[in-house]
Amino acid sequence: MTRHLLSSDDLSSEEQASVIRRALELKAGRHDHPRPLTGRSVAMIFEKPSTRTRVSFEVAAVEMGAHPVLLRMDEVQLGRGESVSDTARVLSRFVDAIVIRTYAQERLTELASAASIPVINALSDFEHPCQALADVMTVTERFSVPSSVRVCYLGDGNNNVCHSLLLAGAKAGWAAVTVASPEGYQPNPLVVDRAQEIAGGNKARTRIDLVADPDEAVRGAHVLYTDVWVSMGEEAQRGTRLQAFRDYALTRRRLEDASPGAIVMHCLPAHRGEEIEASVIDGAASVVWDQAENRLHTAKAVLEWLVGGRS
Repeated sequence: MTRHLLSSDDLSSEEQASVIRRALELKAGRHDHPRPLTGRSVAMIFEKPSTRTRVSFEVAAVEMGAHPVLLRMDEVQLGRGESVSDTARVLSRFVDAIVIRTYAQERLTELASAASIPVINALSDFEHPCQALADVMTVTERFSVPSSVRVCYLGDGNNNVCHSLLLAGAKAGWAAVTVASPEGYQPNPLVVDRAQEIAGGNKARTRIDLVADPDEAVRGAHVLYTDVWVSMGEEAQRGTRLQAFRDYALTRRRLEDASPGAIVMHCLPAHRGEEIEASVIDGAASVVWDQAENRLHTAKAVLEWLVGGRS
């Protein structure tokens, strides 16, 4: 059966841990590992602009021996002159995997249902599983006992990064994932329910908390995480969103209220002076650049797992 990565929930806890272990190995010997995907090709479709996702997957494919086939929306007929399912069937005859950065999660589902090759969600409006893998890897590098780590996410809870963080954090067995967001911007209830279900099945029993008070949320946290308040496609709501999130910034004071030695994470791009203070993202507690680099190593591990057949 063809496996896909459309959601952080497509990996079992054991599979996620295995992908992270492999990513750490690939990072440690970046230019020393074999090229297990030699002779393979990976189609990369970008409906949205991209920096980290585009570069990480293209470099990952090349360093693993595969050939990336980059496709902009003005170069393909996806959803215009050709149905999504027909595109999936055609690409399945040409390449060995499809990496797609898109809008609706339903588009991914339709593509994957017709494809006979792996489809990888490089970002949708609902989830960002590749980012979550890099996040788990970064936390794993910094904390030797995941079951003791409390992660606090500040800001817009109803976004793709937060949704995947909840699912991946529960699968990683972190002690807690707390989301602090204002009324009307909490995570999707279906994602929260699924994260709690995953947490209940883990021996570590991750605690999933949704709170409104950001000061309460950061107390004792080992990881403080935030994302932009206005994502692509939300520009018309900018004034409303800035007003809603004005009390949820990741500030120096909130970092001081967290656990001693707490780290700061952001999936980028960052807007200094909005969701995060410059002194915080550029300070000693920031692991943002390690987090960004880990997008490459987790992309390699995902490609090897899905395309190379690595167990």
